Amino acid sequence: MDGDLARIELELETNFYGPLRVTRAFAPILASNGGGAILNVLSVLSWFHLPSTGAYSAAKAAAWAMTDVARQELGPSGIHVAALHVVYMDTDMAAHIDAPKADPARVASLALDGIENDLTEILADDTTRNVKQGLSAPPTSPAAIAA
Repeated sequence: MDGDLARIELELETNFYGPLRVTRAFAPILASNGGGAILNVLSVLSWFHLPSTGAYSAAKAAAWAMTDVARQELGPSGIHVAALHVVYMDTDMAAHIDAPKADPARVASLALDGIENDLTEILADDTTRNVKQGLSAPPTSPAAIAA
């Protein structure tokens, strides 16, 4: 709530407007070629929001909503739109985090399999699957979820 507004705007620019712009740029090309697929890389934080990740979570939640709308709008043009959700991948972005990380090659393989099987959401790890499964539960505090 009291974070640097410029940093919050950067999160939205990167994680919401970025995928929106890419989708807008490629959708006409894919449609003119008879269809294809768009994969938006999201996060478990699209659904699970912590104070320390508020702006990132908000941007990823917005990107999740945009992905759902894009799927509906672009489907008639033969464009499949899917969301990839993952906790941490073993990349430079997560290098400073001391937690289990998914192998990027494995995540890429899951993503490609998901697209091939027309999945709308691809859940790349157990934590993501557990959080997704719990979305219908009443909201609880992060401490209660971690316990």
